[in-house]
Amino acid sequence: MAGTLHVELVSADRLLWSGEATSLMTRTLDGDIGILPGHAPVMSVLADGVVEIETDEKETWVAAVDSGFLSVAADRVSILAESAVMSHDIDLERAKRDLDRIKAEGNDDEEAVETVRRLEARIRAVEMAS
Repeated sequence: MAGTLHVELVSADRLLWSGEATSLMTRTLDGDIGILPGHAPVMSVLADGVVEIETDEKETWVAAVDSGFLSVAADRVSILAESAVMSHDIDLERAKRDLDRIKAEGNDDEEAVETVRRLEARIRAVEMAS
């Protein structure tokens, strides 16, 4: 299909989304990246964050991803995440409660910081999809 990207969003345990898209936004370790049809080939490491996919049917799909890889070549985009969840599958109130609890504990070890990043990405994904 001319003028579109074929996108596959995959977590370690399953395919979350696959289809034709007109654009995609996500975050890599080098910063945010937008992908449009005709984009130059790219391989990059994903940061914990949000993936936003605009489909060729004018729908928006949003997911929170926990690290992984992004590959772009010949209008094919593969997002391979360690774990990922679509925004409509996230329990927003639970994510907010968990985030508040972890912040209140004041623990700043590496695991706590990573958990905060992931919860913030989940909250952002739901808010972006609303």
